[in-house]
Amino acid sequence: MKAEIVAVGTELLLGQIVNTNAQFISRECAAIGVDIYFQTVVGDNEQRLLASLKLAASRADVVICTGGLGPTQDDLTKDVLAAYVGRQLILHEPSMNAITQMFQSRGIHMVESNRRQALMLEGSDPLHNETGLAVGVAFTFEGTHFILLPGPPKEMKPMFTKYAIPWLRTMMKDEVPLYSKMLKFAGIGESNLEHQLIDLIHAQSDPTIAPYAKEGEVTIRLTTRAHSAEEGESKLFATEQEIRNRLGQHIYADQDVPIETVVVKMLEERKLSLAVAESCTGGLLSDLITSIPGSSNSFLGGIICYSNALKHKLLGVPMEILEGEGAPGAVSSETAVILAESLLTSTGSDFGISVTGVAGPGTSEGKPVGLVYIGFAQKNAETEVITLQLSGNRESIKHRSAKSALYHLWKQLKES
Repeated sequence: MKAEIVAVGTELLLGQIVNTNAQFISRECAAIGVDIYFQTVVGDNEQRLLASLKLAASRADVVICTGGLGPTQDDLTKDVLAAYVGRQLILHEPSMNAITQMFQSRGIHMVESNRRQALMLEGSDPLHNETGLAVGVAFTFEGTHFILLPGPPKEMKPMFTKYAIPWLRTMMKDEVPLYSKMLKFAGIGESNLEHQLIDLIHAQSDPTIAPYAKEGEVTIRLTTRAHSAEEGESKLFATEQEIRNRLGQHIYADQDVPIETVVVKMLEERKLSLAVAESCTGGLLSDLITSIPGSSNSFLGGIICYSNALKHKLLGVPMEILEGEGAPGAVSSETAVILAESLLTSTGSDFGISVTGVAGPGTSEGKPVGLVYIGFAQKNAETEVITLQLSGNRESIKHRSAKSALYHLWKQLKES
């Protein structure tokens, strides 16, 4: 069964909000065997919306619309679709009662336009809105199934999973769901990873292999069709094992999680602590770590020692290392070592990580943009320094530096 998502809202076209609804709907549809072939975004314009709906109906078995169900005059989705299929809009009394009661309970006068949220197409099935006011709609016209959902994600998601999907299942025949597995990689770029798997990618049929990248991380998505998770795992097994044989040293997870999630969990399981000293990353490494719930069990804290004065005052880097004729400088392996080792002394942590480098856009100390030193100090072990020469803009260099630090910590933890 082929489907198309039509997201309605001029705010989407203007970039004022991000269309996260399409991502959610695509993922949920894949899980039940419905293939999303197209995603369309159209503004609050009657003629363009009508054209988009006609095009979608001509090439899809299912058209899923989000947005345009509210009370204002630019909420056009139901009106345009009603005109397209030649049906009247009628009042859904349970929704109208819920809207009336909500306004009464809050002591607010209800304006007439709010009745629009209780309208549905004649002959359609209502989709209950548990967290908002606008009723959803599902119906079939000339062989195409239409599903109308509200735009706010907090309303759309429960409506889709609890009501739209069960309705859609009644319209399905022999669709086999997609089963996907994510392999997450760090410490390797997308092009290098693809190069090492290119023969598998060229020969793929079932399962399929799809690489894609974020800053500092690469994901491989393995996909097949299967009636159960057990069948899916069995069909993916041989391909996954071959990928692991080639690139296992870079695989940190078999689910779609960032590397900081895995690192925090490993630290907690091993009852180990971590502290960081950041210069060029400006607190980004600490932010990634503390974004994970439970990080307080192992992360002691971080020092943003951006200036040479603070590197010297807080973590004891000698000024003759930082400045002066022939000095290694703030961006150096010597500084990275002292910063990392000083963390162990000052915080009592099991691991100390330092990051110092040139994020750009200009050079620093005569050193090139993208040169980064990461220091790794560990109790009862020799301190290591990782040297990176990164490309990209300032934000990219900062992010990739932080992710690289996490990758090397993950390797240390995996071996411990």
